[in-house]
Amino acid sequence: MTEHPRRGGPGTEPLPETWTGRATNRFQWLFAVVGAACLALGIELAIQSSWATGVVALAASVVGCVAAGLLILFGTLAFVHVHVKVDHEHLEVRCGHIGLPRRRIPLAQVTGADFEPSVTPRQWGGWGYRWRPEQGTAVVVRRGEGVVLSLGDGRTFTVTVDDAEAAVGVIRDRLRAAATGKVRPAKPGFGPAGV
Repeated sequence: MTEHPRRGGPGTEPLPETWTGRATNRFQWLFAVVGAACLALGIELAIQSSWATGVVALAASVVGCVAAGLLILFGTLAFVHVHVKVDHEHLEVRCGHIGLPRRRIPLAQVTGADFEPSVTPRQWGGWGYRWRPEQGTAVVVRRGEGVVLSLGDGRTFTVTVDDAEAAVGVIRDRLRAAATGKVRPAKPGFGPAGV
């Protein structure tokens, strides 16, 4: 692991009040199209089929196609992208266009933050919100860099996000400030006074 330099000293740019980052997986849109096709097939079966014969089989096909389409569609659209926000008190992860699922971790529960240059869906058993007993919890929307938080209860939380190294630097700075009892001054134009 590389040591992240402390920002905010002479000649360096001060840390932002709130750090935000995103990660996107355009490949997930392909799965969303498959989900929409299943949904359309279920609707097509319901409208165009003759309900006079084989009602049970036809109803099962319609319900199966619609249910599979909705599950695939929601499951993929929820993890097309992830939005990560770090402020002085929390790290917040919102998934998809409506921000669900959402996870908010108080920095008071974080004991450490590490940069992981290569998080892959294979490590976690796929894309999405993942849990593995030996690894902890993760939000994986694409292959690439991520933030790994060590939590006070011994678990870890991993999230893939662009510029994860900067996020780790901000989180480490917040943890150092909390440990020493010092709160960094806000950048002009940011925070409550600049809102």
